[in-house]
Amino acid sequence: MTNFALDMKKRGKSKGKKNNLGTRNIRLVCCVNENEQIIIDKFLKQYKVNNKSRWMRETLLGFIYKSMNDNYPTLFDEYEMRM
Repeated sequence: MTNFALDMKKRGKSKGKKNNLGTRNIRLVCCVNENEQIIIDKFLKQYKVNNKSRWMRETLLGFIYKSMNDNYPTLFDEYEMRM
């Protein structure tokens, strides 16, 4: 490590980007079987994903946001909007 990196480590700071949402200190655990693990590892290798945690977080939250947007309450039901 360089002197700068060691100095930053002593102070508890990193050189990386700052997270505007604060630190992530809540852990979520997901169990998968061996076949699912093989599929996930193959996908991550194929698409050169280096940060598995970030990928899982973005994938999960992206799915949730899309579902919430698709199920957002509207003034009219779908049949009335198509007419």
